[in-house]
Amino acid sequence: MIKRILVLEKNHPFIIYKLKKEGFICDENYYDSTDKIDISVYDGVILRSRLKIDKKFIKKAKNLKFIARIGSGIENIDKDYASKKGITLISSPEGNKDAVAEHAIGMLLCIMNHIIPSHQQIKKGKWDRENNRGMEIMGKTIGIIGYGNTGKAFAKKLSGFDARILCYDILPKIGDTYAMQVDMNTIFKKSDVISLHVPYTKETKGMINYNFIKKFYKPFYLINTSRGGCVLTNHLVKALRNGKIYGACLDVLEYENFSFENIFHYHKLSKNFFDLIHSNKVVLTPHVAGWTQESKSKMDKKIVEKILLLNKLLIEKTIIQNPHAPDNYQNSYR
Repeated sequence: MIKRILVLEKNHPFIIYKLKKEGFICDENYYDSTDKIDISVYDGVILRSRLKIDKKFIKKAKNLKFIARIGSGIENIDKDYASKKGITLISSPEGNKDAVAEHAIGMLLCIMNHIIPSHQQIKKGKWDRENNRGMEIMGKTIGIIGYGNTGKAFAKKLSGFDARILCYDILPKIGDTYAMQVDMNTIFKKSDVISLHVPYTKETKGMINYNFIKKFYKPFYLINTSRGGCVLTNHLVKALRNGKIYGACLDVLEYENFSFENIFHYHKLSKNFFDLIHSNKVVLTPHVAGWTQESKSKMDKKIVEKILLLNKLLIEKTIIQNPHAPDNYQNSYR
């Protein structure tokens, strides 16, 4: 069962309050590196993006039963080794799916209707209606790549726009009333807009490259609210220049690291990056698609729910293995 939990991220008082109320011991460490943390005494770890939980760190975790990441991705955790050690991985994609979906639609409306450049022009005294004539979502075909929590939320919120919505996923039979599941060739052939909702894995790293882009039958708009490393910046810039991509909505960039720090401190920023950020065909936001007041609360609640459920399952498993345990055993740590 779970007794003692280490919290590695600031600004999540609800999680600590609720877990302590349930009888767990919660320690906080917001500054030390993994080398300085004695993880051996803990049954669980809660973090967001401050640290990378690698094999070396997990090896020292003799009692660890779970690693919980506040958010949707778990790429800063060595999930294969954690699984090998029998450690449960917890995340909270249900908590920010609606925020990501709304943000993606907002960025798409901005890029298709020239909202940002026309706003900037007016502030400079320029009134240009014809060159800022927009396009409607209605009647377009939207291709969603990755149909999990955020992909489904995006499709649902798009349903009122009278667009045709297609989805592709490596899992079969997950299409629904909001999106028809198709193969990638259909996505290439039909899509006017592509929205990425995939985890960052070996398979998705650099998946949006020029060879991929060339397979589309017509130019399209690209939305990426998943992970920056899924899109190769130099290939995207090339496609924007030659018209293979009409415009790009990017909440994430290839240059981010696991902790999502200020990318302008990154010493390997290339010319392509600066071409991207100065392009009037691109809308950029600083990895905030899932970062709303509401999503923070929902993700915190979801993390607590999953930890409590895991603890319940562990207790039940222990009782089955030890049928002679006292009657109050189940509640001894609550």
